[in-house]
Amino acid sequence: MAYDLDPELAAALDAMPKGPNGSMLDFTDIPAFRAQMTAAAAGLPVPDLDPRVIVKTLSIPRADGTTLDVVMVHPGTTDQPRPALLYFHAGGQVLGSAHDPIGHPYAAALALDLDIVLAVVDYRLAPETQAPGAAEDGYLAFTHLTKHAAEHGILPERIGLAGASGGGAPATAAALMLRDRGDQRPRLLSLNYPMLDDRNQTPSSHQILDLGVYDRQQNEQAWAAVLGDRAGTDNVHPYSAPGRATDLTGLPDTFIAAAQFDVFRDENIDFAQRLIAAGVPVDLHLYAHAFHAWDVFAPASALTKTFNHTWHDFLRRHLHS
Repeated sequence: MAYDLDPELAAALDAMPKGPNGSMLDFTDIPAFRAQMTAAAAGLPVPDLDPRVIVKTLSIPRADGTTLDVVMVHPGTTDQPRPALLYFHAGGQVLGSAHDPIGHPYAAALALDLDIVLAVVDYRLAPETQAPGAAEDGYLAFTHLTKHAAEHGILPERIGLAGASGGGAPATAAALMLRDRGDQRPRLLSLNYPMLDDRNQTPSSHQILDLGVYDRQQNEQAWAAVLGDRAGTDNVHPYSAPGRATDLTGLPDTFIAAAQFDVFRDENIDFAQRLIAAGVPVDLHLYAHAFHAWDVFAPASALTKTFNHTWHDFLRRHLHS
């Protein structure tokens, strides 16, 4: 398939390092790929943070005696209560960490621009923890923050959920859990090119095969890690793959950003349509000539600036108004 990419995005894609498989990602051996990424990151300088930002780690006990870390990014002193966004990082549910210092400037900039507390969930990854473990971490983090909001400089009624790419699955599943268990409803649900459905049956899942960012093969491998033998079968609960949910009523106002040349494009659009049919207010934005996570790889591009303006406006309106 020919990919008619935005010129700025095409240049960014060409500059990305790719492996022998022609992709940035190789999930054939996830632990080995993680080690490779860690070694590559070790040679990079640790970026400086804006001095106005305070970063703290909140450790929440799980029922099994382990702890869940949530990295709390405050845009200033913690004695002024602010809205909060519980954020689930990208990485196909198999990569990434809230403790990665490379991601802290992004979190700090978002917290400062929106004047919110950004709480980044260090959710458990697959294959070591299969779904719905990551979503349960999100549920635990959200309910803890609502109960202890005053301790963390947070307005308890103004906490939203957000996920990018792989983080979209636990963010959405956590929203479903909160609804089903009768807990406080999140202020919003924000999903940037989210990974939602393990079945890989949409047209876009068959079209995006060799772009080299996150293609069908990587998605199949990631879901196999997340679900094990359940992947693609009838034995998958929506808490594990929220694109399978048939009841979407009662979810909060939702923002969905999708890209034309993204394996997730059609499942994102379908999810938005079903939310709308269920009576959920949805801001759906499809970005032409874009690939998966274009805003991360081409942060200075005109398309990314347009997206950030639209996304930040949604977050600002729903968290502060």
